[in-house]
Amino acid sequence: MLPDADRAYMLRALDLARRGWGQTAPNPMVGAVVVRDGTVVGEGFHARFGEAHAEVVALEQAGERARGATLYVTLEPCAHHGRTPPCADAVIAAGVRRVVIAGEDPNPEAAGGAARLRAAGIHVEVGLEAEGARELNAAFFHAFASDRPWIILKLAISLDGAIANASRTRGSGGDWLTGAESRREVHHMRAGVDAIAVGVGTVLADDPMLTVRDVPEPRVAPRRVIFDSELRTPLGAAVVRGARIVPTTIVARRAASDRRDAMAAAGVDVRVYETLEAALRGLAADGVRSMLVEGGARFGASLLEQGAVDRLVIFQAPVVLGADALNAFAYLSSSAAVALGHLRVIERVMLGNDLKTTFALGAASCSQDSSTTSERSNG
Repeated sequence: MLPDADRAYMLRALDLARRGWGQTAPNPMVGAVVVRDGTVVGEGFHARFGEAHAEVVALEQAGERARGATLYVTLEPCAHHGRTPPCADAVIAAGVRRVVIAGEDPNPEAAGGAARLRAAGIHVEVGLEAEGARELNAAFFHAFASDRPWIILKLAISLDGAIANASRTRGSGGDWLTGAESRREVHHMRAGVDAIAVGVGTVLADDPMLTVRDVPEPRVAPRRVIFDSELRTPLGAAVVRGARIVPTTIVARRAASDRRDAMAAAGVDVRVYETLEAALRGLAADGVRSMLVEGGARFGASLLEQGAVDRLVIFQAPVVLGADALNAFAYLSSSAAVALGHLRVIERVMLGNDLKTTFALGAASCSQDSSTTSERSNG
């Protein structure tokens, strides 16, 4: 089979995998395509945690046509018995002749499927569109290599690089800085993470709900995390009022016992950590593999200073806020700014009149070749 055809089928598998957005965690999103004699005879994706894996769905759709076929799958078929039987065994039983895998499974408990397939006499190739597959499940891969969450820092800025003030994403007069398409995209991003975080300045200025709206609901609502060193979050804040519905954590450095008790009575989980690094480790240990940080130039700078941001997502609106507006990186030290260096672009996309750009930071920025950069328009 021609390499170009292989790539096209794997890209189709990646498109299928994305349909599991917000539904599969803590499992990864996976897509699979079965091809026989140049014809797609089966497709599948992991639709929801606990349900059938992509390979099984695709093979069941293919039926007897899977015998002698090629299976394209975005992640190595699992070799262990978890909530479902090993996918590698299903592939062997189906009589597949060749398996093309984008990337190996980083989970030591599930890995080994490729070796099992080879032992059964199946021709296995690994690495096609590996970077795209890794980017799709970046938080999943990150969890097996780090003790902190995969962190995405989101900023909404003007053409002159400013935000309305230290925390707000609205411009003067209360108008939104970015358009409706960008705001819908942010909710889509929220649906794909374990937690949504802001600094206390955002809570005091905007009183946000930090929930997922206007897009399909995720299987599990993202936890809301407020970084509030002095526990200044008002008891009447939206995040506190809704804490019994959506899990809410406040991370503090100091917390008076009466304030802490009042928050606990409202259903808020208050964690006290001496350092930001310790707080991030604590969140990861509690199951937060991925976190979207929204709002707070000061808090965002703290994360950047610590090298704790993996992806920077900037929504730039065709607006000029002027010299009096706060620069988005106003609190970033000159040394940290230099350390950021030249950021690599993962994706650019137009959302109405706004430009969304995703950048890779730090060591993560070196894990992919620039050929994975994509540009698309959603106008």
